[in-house]
Amino acid sequence: MTSETEGGVLDTSILLNALIAFRDGDFSVRLPPDRTGVEGKIWDTLNDIFKLNERMASEFAKIASAVGKEGKIGQRANLGPASGDWAECIDRVNSLIGDLVQPSTEVARVIGAVAKGDLSQNMAVEVDGRSLKGEFLHTARVVNTMVEQLNSFASEVTRVAR
Repeated sequence: MTSETEGGVLDTSILLNALIAFRDGDFSVRLPPDRTGVEGKIWDTLNDIFKLNERMASEFAKIASAVGKEGKIGQRANLGPASGDWAECIDRVNSLIGDLVQPSTEVARVIGAVAKGDLSQNMAVEVDGRSLKGEFLHTARVVNTMVEQLNSFASEVTRVAR
């Protein structure tokens, strides 16, 4: 399956096979770099897109392991020089990581304070001007109730001891 172009024959079967592989999730696919003219520019551009997607998939795998498996909650994804929606995609993933990490950090802070005998700490139910929702709000309420009950229990023990 070929079609004529200004500079010769465009091998659309190679192009189609590469695009199908890419669509099906094979980001390692590459078009031959030996083309020239407009066809060469198209193939080089597609190869750049394939490479960028492959880098992004690799970065997501790396960050999933670092944050999700190794507990390196300060790690963030980085594509290097990327612009437009590519960069926005990375920013959104990093924002998601931050949004997921923040409640865990807050739970650890409050429980750490309780372990040291400080029963005055509570989990914030609002972060960056927005209220927690869903499981994050549920967790904050459970932790805050636990601290309140411990505080009440400690007060009662103190009262009885007097």
